[in-house]
Amino acid sequence: MTASDGGTYAPQAVHAPVVGPGEFPVAAVGLDHGHVYGMCEGLVGAGALVSWVYDPDPAKVEAFRRRFPEARVAREEAEVLGDDAVRLVAGAAVPADRCALGVRVMDAGKDYFTDKAPLTTLEQLAEAEAAVERTGRMYAVYYSERVHVETAVLAGQLVESGAIGRVLQVIGTGPHRLSAATRPDWFFDKSRYGGILTDIGSHQVEQVLHYTGADDATVVRSHVANHAHPEHPGLDDFGEAMLVTSTGATGYFRCDWFTPDGLQTWGDGRSLVLGTEGFIEQRKYMNIGTQDGPGHLFLANGEGERHVQVRGEVGYPFFGQLVRDCLDRTETAMTQAHAFKAAELAVRAQLGAVDLVPRG
Repeated sequence: MTASDGGTYAPQAVHAPVVGPGEFPVAAVGLDHGHVYGMCEGLVGAGALVSWVYDPDPAKVEAFRRRFPEARVAREEAEVLGDDAVRLVAGAAVPADRCALGVRVMDAGKDYFTDKAPLTTLEQLAEAEAAVERTGRMYAVYYSERVHVETAVLAGQLVESGAIGRVLQVIGTGPHRLSAATRPDWFFDKSRYGGILTDIGSHQVEQVLHYTGADDATVVRSHVANHAHPEHPGLDDFGEAMLVTSTGATGYFRCDWFTPDGLQTWGDGRSLVLGTEGFIEQRKYMNIGTQDGPGHLFLANGEGERHVQVRGEVGYPFFGQLVRDCLDRTETAMTQAHAFKAAELAVRAQLGAVDLVPRG
């Protein structure tokens, strides 16, 4: 898992257990995206035990067990869903299949933890919401660019403490390296991955909602394009959107597949949070032109300027909170409404996007 490959990149686990050994067994089902490793690493850091793994591709299962050798290999999905001991199922299936998997998981009486994008259509959103209501189970989402990045965690804590006053705007960039030769066929099929704003744009929408403290937003405008990959006409290699939130703050984000090969990491992801009394900048994965590593946060307010390189100071509290939420039936890690609203707005941005370049 290298920093050059965003599809399999997973931060080093932070050991902060909230349960005893064996108290919280989980399973991994659907290994189509490498984010499943980060999801499971985070859960293990919170004290979970990866007790099962299932995927129809034996090669994916074998690779997963090299990382999590304690996981038993299920012969079929039903074997996992039929184990009453399993508390939560983590999945990173093809995006268009994530909702259906989640409904099966919740109907089996288990909580569901899915990679982003958690769904790809508004019809799937309605199905997921109905399943949550029907079963009382949780449909949690791995919005990793906030919950699994320490600068993002610290930025949220600073905003909550009032360090920059009331948030007025959030600007986010989500560049990624394409590595087209390593991608599966579904990656280039919009009906399967959902489009760039639905997929990696959902990270950015979630951060706009989180940092502004908004429970809703309107997509003012959005664009997508295939600027440079005509051999893959189903690929959006560029996307952008502007939102106005229910708090009156605005959000703008850009995501793309144009990280150059010479960059030291898979994407120079950044965010800028503007408040009435200061601002916060995050350089999440690198500080360009240096070998300083990831995790740079810059704060400016009435007290002065600070540059903090965040390494192990705040950890990833989302995972421990998620484990406790599953056990205690609470919503401390992320509310269900927030998880679904971010997904909804990403899909609406995609549906309403103007395509900037005619496609063949």
